[in-house]
Amino acid sequence: MNLFANSYFVLFLIILIGFIIGRIKIKGISLDVSAVIFVALFFGHYGIQVPKDFQYLGLVLFIFTIGIQAGPSFFESFKKHGRELTILASMLIISSAIITFLIYYLSGVDKNLCIGLLTGALTSTPGLAVAIDTTGSSLASIGYSIGYPFGVIGVILFVSFLPRILRVKIEDEEKKYKDEISTEYPEISRKNFIVENENVINKSFEELNIRFMTKAVISRIMHDGVVIIPEPSLILKKGDLVRGVGTEEALERVKLLIGSETNQEIPLSKRYDARTILVTNKDVVKKTLGELDILSAYNATVTRIRRSGINLSPSPSSKLQFGDKLMVTCSKENVQQVCRVFGDDDSKLSSTDFFPIALGIILGILVGKLSINLGTFSFGLGLTGGILLVALILGRTGKTGPIMWTMTGAANNLLRQFGLLFFLAAVGTSAGSSLFETFQNYGMELFMYGIIITLFPMIVTTIIARYFLKINLLTLLGTLTGSMTSTPGLAAVDNMTDTDAPAIAYATVYPIAMVLLIIVVQILSLL
Repeated sequence: MNLFANSYFVLFLIILIGFIIGRIKIKGISLDVSAVIFVALFFGHYGIQVPKDFQYLGLVLFIFTIGIQAGPSFFESFKKHGRELTILASMLIISSAIITFLIYYLSGVDKNLCIGLLTGALTSTPGLAVAIDTTGSSLASIGYSIGYPFGVIGVILFVSFLPRILRVKIEDEEKKYKDEISTEYPEISRKNFIVENENVINKSFEELNIRFMTKAVISRIMHDGVVIIPEPSLILKKGDLVRGVGTEEALERVKLLIGSETNQEIPLSKRYDARTILVTNKDVVKKTLGELDILSAYNATVTRIRRSGINLSPSPSSKLQFGDKLMVTCSKENVQQVCRVFGDDDSKLSSTDFFPIALGIILGILVGKLSINLGTFSFGLGLTGGILLVALILGRTGKTGPIMWTMTGAANNLLRQFGLLFFLAAVGTSAGSSLFETFQNYGMELFMYGIIITLFPMIVTTIIARYFLKINLLTLLGTLTGSMTSTPGLAAVDNMTDTDAPAIAYATVYPIAMVLLIIVVQILSLL
């Protein structure tokens, strides 16, 4: 019995060996999941193949899950704070594409090899997926395998030595970043105030509209010696104690409106409870706190929203997202009702509904088949482009009626990993059959071209970022690793600083770089 004739055995054997090799670290550097393609190339060289059906199944799952995850940050990155970083990422991708085209035009190297080399030099597996889909050639994956090793090592070396090259101290850049971030995302705190201002005494909570006037939330009031949750009909009396929750600026406005600050505590009555509640009810996603009006319905107040690791000050116009953590103060008899309103079900964060996944992929395939005819020129998104575009839009939309397009992080990572492994195994064995011949013809030459594609765009981007746009070095390092889609590079940068500046920049530009590279690959294949 020939086990290597069994496609399932071969597929999972390649994945198994790839994982073993991928976990081997040499001075902190490893191939990780990309080791699978190198194992597959070896198998393919000896004529062992994984059927192409696995390639397309993996491609579809991989591209769709990337689009769903990247959707919100992709569109958000076009807003004010992401414009400069978007420009830098675009410059890096476009300059690398120009270099690739010049290599193809001047050296005579096969175009499909050059396109694969570009995706490898930028360590972009989605780019490789599109390259193979648009060119229909296994040479793209060979170019990727040649450019990838230095793409990984080169980025790590570049970002590691850049602070020394620029003679910049990481500590100084950390201080600058913390000063900037404190202005952009003010810390949410709480303070107690005494009702002293004659203009608010004997007026109802509804009349004063404190939330609108100050941008702070009043979470509790000590009224006539009793601690209560503020109700619209509550009349403020002189000497009442009020707790405000919000930014320093908002709390200063509360002080001006209500009266002086006090250190006197406002203990929460046994009648009330303060707890964190998860938003897992699909019916409230995309609804505003004003629409839900839980203060009138349940005598409950949302004092803060925690989303993506950031505390936000709630307002009536705040739209809820799946997975938000709400700090809620509420009467104990209404706690269960309020939990039911928002969901507060941990299990839903780890469950997966396959209906929207299947529907989204079908829509993506249909969009990919559409084409625009301009005379003799015809342009279509293709399989990868259609699925990616639809996934980005659905990821940004989040919810359509009862359908939740978003996926939990665990579910997204699992499907993406499956898709990526299937894709790399099938592509690698297909390319392996012509690997030796390609290396004989282009080996060292292509490796040198890969070094140029990796380093030159990063050097140009660094010069413009530091000397023209005055970007913080930590943000620049995250921008470079995100533009190069290099997770190992980001890991190297994270070891340099305790701040999240590199990670935020990486997350901002990664989807832009990924999508732009996909577009660039399609354009290069048409030239």
